[in-house]
Amino acid sequence: MSKAIQATTPRFWRDPALPFVEAREVLDGRRVCYAPHAHETFSIGAITRGRSSYLNEKARERIGAGTVVLMNPGDVHACNPLEGQPWSYRMFYVDTAWLTELQHQLGFDRNHPLRAFAAILSQDPALHAGLSGLYRLLVDPQAETLAKHCALLEFFGALQQRLEPAPAPRRADNPRIHLAADFIRAHCTRPLKLEDICAAAGLSASYLSRSFRRHYGMTPHAYLVNCRIQFAQARLRRGEDIVEVALAAGFADQAHLQRTFKQLLAATPGQYRRAG
Repeated sequence: MSKAIQATTPRFWRDPALPFVEAREVLDGRRVCYAPHAHETFSIGAITRGRSSYLNEKARERIGAGTVVLMNPGDVHACNPLEGQPWSYRMFYVDTAWLTELQHQLGFDRNHPLRAFAAILSQDPALHAGLSGLYRLLVDPQAETLAKHCALLEFFGALQQRLEPAPAPRRADNPRIHLAADFIRAHCTRPLKLEDICAAAGLSASYLSRSFRRHYGMTPHAYLVNCRIQFAQARLRRGEDIVEVALAAGFADQAHLQRTFKQLLAATPGQYRRAG
């Protein structure tokens, strides 16, 4: 494989001994483009070279090397190249339950779910250096699992002090909209109709479409597709066959999964499955 191709191929890291975290590095992001999407995990990344655009919910920023970006679970976001300019980055995807338990161990109210972060980015040099050092440790095949686990606890524990979590949930509670989202997640592998979702939530189609987008930052259909990709990611992490994953996730075929996976995650299912 040529150096140019290697530079644009995303590198994923996972370790069965540390199932609560996943990492990714892209050395040249000029050809790595994302559609707006969201994760169930907490996401944090370091821009290591160049500049890019950064969308997080309603905020749009131009960011460069030295910036740390943060996405709370469910935040609709995307980072993309600026006019063909080279840029590089490292991303971490942290299990929400693991991070919530860490917050509880640090003294946060155990009756409270994950406290989202108010900041969507930081220019703190120490935070950037810490994230880069953590990545190098995780991908080091000679480093012991215990050292990696301790480093993860130390970094994400310190993160709570460096960037205070938001004092309150960032979105107003809307139980019926939550019912719609819950229904979509539970049945995302099926060919859902809008009427099905409306019936589950007890909302009219016009109200659901308008309120859902305002609340979740995407339409019910986009949310459905995002859930299918998350479903596919979980199966691919277990090394399952891509064709079988595509059908199980509700896609028409492997090509349909391939197109959608690349659009949302800027990587192919095969690249993602080969991590480790």
